[in-house]
Amino acid sequence: MKHLQNSARSTRSCAIALSAAALLLTACTLPQQPSAPVAPVVAQWQAPLPHQGNTRALQEWWQAQADPSLLRLQDAAQNASPNLSLALSAIAQARASSASARATLLPQVGAGVSLSRGESQPDMGVTSTATASLQASWEIDLVGANQLVKDGALAQLQSSQAQWHDARVALAAEVAHAYYGARACQPLTENARTISQSFDETVRLYGQLLAAGMVPAANLAMARSAAADARSRWLEQSAQCDLGIKALVALSALPEAQVRGLVRAGSAVQDAPALALASLPAQTIAQRPDVFAAERDVFKAAALVAGAQAQRWPRLTINGSIGPAQFGIGGVDKNLTTWSLGPVSLVVPVFDAGQRQANIEAAQSNFDSKVAMYQARVRAAVREVEDALVQLQLNAGRSEQAQRSHNNAKQVLDAVLARQRQGMATGLEIQDARRGLLAADAQRTGLQWEARRAWVALYRAAGGGWDSTSAGFGPATVLQPAPNETNP
Repeated sequence: MKHLQNSARSTRSCAIALSAAALLLTACTLPQQPSAPVAPVVAQWQAPLPHQGNTRALQEWWQAQADPSLLRLQDAAQNASPNLSLALSAIAQARASSASARATLLPQVGAGVSLSRGESQPDMGVTSTATASLQASWEIDLVGANQLVKDGALAQLQSSQAQWHDARVALAAEVAHAYYGARACQPLTENARTISQSFDETVRLYGQLLAAGMVPAANLAMARSAAADARSRWLEQSAQCDLGIKALVALSALPEAQVRGLVRAGSAVQDAPALALASLPAQTIAQRPDVFAAERDVFKAAALVAGAQAQRWPRLTINGSIGPAQFGIGGVDKNLTTWSLGPVSLVVPVFDAGQRQANIEAAQSNFDSKVAMYQARVRAAVREVEDALVQLQLNAGRSEQAQRSHNNAKQVLDAVLARQRQGMATGLEIQDARRGLLAADAQRTGLQWEARRAWVALYRAAGGGWDSTSAGFGPATVLQPAPNETNP
């Protein structure tokens, strides 16, 4: 008997020794999140920043437009957008995953109640049994793996929230582009119609000259060809207006008649208020929700790498229960309370044919791809801002030249009309001069509305007023400054 007791003690000692050895063997491979360098951002914008007298913050920019029609269309689009609905669903899913990940750090407790009554053996009488119990189970987070899962889930939640903001900013910009295009379409269509009528008048005048034998038939044919081309441009411009309205109807989900009424009732074209854009690229890029979401995706991928590494570690689980019980046999009742602590379960990974290592390599590959996507997103953000700044500068220069062209064309028409009053100019010259003024006017009008769209592009590129502080407290980033960017 004593020999058996010594053998049992020896077996327990061996088990403890094996567990300790497993812990020591894995101590050199603690799970840790990989890090990546921060995507470099240029020190200053290469394109000149726009300067106007009255600048507005991004959050206030739409209200500063003073265009109720635009705001109405944007509100309707925000309420009807399927992309925003999908983004909200993603937030709900991420919030549920975050709550589930937090729960893994706490004990799991369950309650049970059991009642029974019957006669199981002859001459024993009726037996009544009533029990209630609480069962608890707790997996000890030996190496912080569950904490990493929780932080990764929180990062995913923040990424989903930032993507929802990015979808809202993108939708607002898309509605504004469509709206400004529809507003510009109205005067441009009227301009194209007037030009077509001018060419029709030219055809009529050439017909009279041909009948009088003063011009060859080729001149009339050329005039008719130009008139047909002008009418085609008018029809094309009119169709573009209809397509623009259809786009606004699809975005806002409002009836087409209402959309057309809002476009007609919109405010007159005017200079857009300037945006208060940060002079440092890093400050501007930091307020873009898509860049923040990409950075949070990197953190989640890093947490998945550490989580995959943690699967090579032992897992320790503690179980326990407690509960009262009442037994009644033959009219005699007896109350009992039972409890237990255990079993304490330690599971040590031994052999898995390389499955855990494959999971680590897959997680690392996913992390590398998220880092590449983040860096590409930063570079694209810088380019979008630079492109918007260049477009604004180009538009300002072209608008100045378009105004000069318009002034000169008006002087030409005034001079031709003055010569006509003196009997020195023909109707053909008047129509040519009138079409020159109409073409200059169309270019000026198009550039005026294009300037509004260029400001919208800058608004979109600068993040649309989103601020990373709205994301709240979250896990620290795994992005580290590059060695050449570290301050001494």
